[in-house]
Amino acid sequence: MQEKILSSEANPLSSLELWEDNLLKRYPDPKAIAKERATEAYRNYEDPARDTVKEFYRLNHTYQTYEFVLEKKASFLKFDKKEMPVWAAFDFLNQLVDDSDPDTDLDQFQHLLQTSEAIRQDGHPDWMVLVGLMHDMGKVLCLFGEPQWAVVGDTFPVGCAYSDKIVYPEFFKNNPDYNDPRYNTRLGVYEEGCGLRNVHMSWGHDEYIYHMMKDYIPEPGLYMLRYHSFYAWHREGAYDYLCDDHDREMLKWVKLFNPYDLYSKNPTPPDWNQLRPYYEDLVAKYLPATLKF
Repeated sequence: MQEKILSSEANPLSSLELWEDNLLKRYPDPKAIAKERATEAYRNYEDPARDTVKEFYRLNHTYQTYEFVLEKKASFLKFDKKEMPVWAAFDFLNQLVDDSDPDTDLDQFQHLLQTSEAIRQDGHPDWMVLVGLMHDMGKVLCLFGEPQWAVVGDTFPVGCAYSDKIVYPEFFKNNPDYNDPRYNTRLGVYEEGCGLRNVHMSWGHDEYIYHMMKDYIPEPGLYMLRYHSFYAWHREGAYDYLCDDHDREMLKWVKLFNPYDLYSKNPTPPDWNQLRPYYEDLVAKYLPATLKF
């Protein structure tokens, strides 16, 4: 499937070199995206508006171990749990309220539309609009019986020492890996500069949606999907010693995407009836009629 995309006349990669420099010189203005709130009001973990947030991270940091991540990958990356049309998957996803998110209590589909619409309004290519629409689809894991601490929230490497740049780092002291000499050193099970593709991240919707979409979306978009919750890396600069030069090159795409994900969370929902024709055509252009979960 990837070869088909790369060789198509409509190849989204063919124009990357033509507009990449121009687009990346004009990163989005967060204040323009956060139309109804100050940017400082987002990601407030010192005094989160929702009392579920801190308890979520206590559980997440306690139970996301290296062995746990390997078990979840083996179980869920088979994609043998369910198959359904894309739009039915959005309806399925809307049963979820994300306990880790201090910034919104809109349903998931409304947040996805807000993200993708902000991307579209800034003139980015349609594959990036699709990334905005799909980036949290992996949260359907919660609806297969998975606890939220194993699906949502900021992500981080497992199998090596935890950075103090991760939100609520004090909770890692409860994690069995924290005192395990196999996993608690700077490199742990990894090698210097091994590349993020060789690093196991805490299990959740980022890794899941990356694997679901990897045959359909260009690589910059796949980095956006896989690492959009890895704030310790793309926002705080942590874990660079695990990265290779390709990761550093792709980082600019993750940083390009992040403001749309974060600052588009506003209490005013989009008008789906007006937007529906565009998004139905977009999904049909890139994705199969049904997705496997």
